[in-house]
Amino acid sequence: MRALNWLWRGLLFFILFAFALNNQHLVELKWVFGWRWQAPMVFVVLAVFALGCVTGVLAMLPSWWRHRRTARNRQLLMPEPVAAAGASAASGGSAEPLNLPSELPFPPDMPAPRKPAK
Repeated sequence: MRALNWLWRGLLFFILFAFALNNQHLVELKWVFGWRWQAPMVFVVLAVFALGCVTGVLAMLPSWWRHRRTARNRQLLMPEPVAAAGASAASGGSAEPLNLPSELPFPPDMPAPRKPAK
């Protein structure tokens, strides 16, 4: 499977390399107010691809932050576990079962409840 993965990567690299070699001619981008910019086609395509990647990441940031905040809130809602049985036996106390809740405060596949707006 690892060899197949490297074969796929090599094939993709050579396809992109052939694309770059076949598109070396200059293109002229015409901006507003008469500004013009000449560059090889490969650099223009690469710049547009990079701009699309950055735009996609920036569009996803609010969602990622919201999910991180939700996960942190869920972690804070989890009850603290009682000392482990081994620790209580080492301290001379009797071994008691852990006092864990039978279920989570809300299902793990559901979003955490939002606090009401003030």
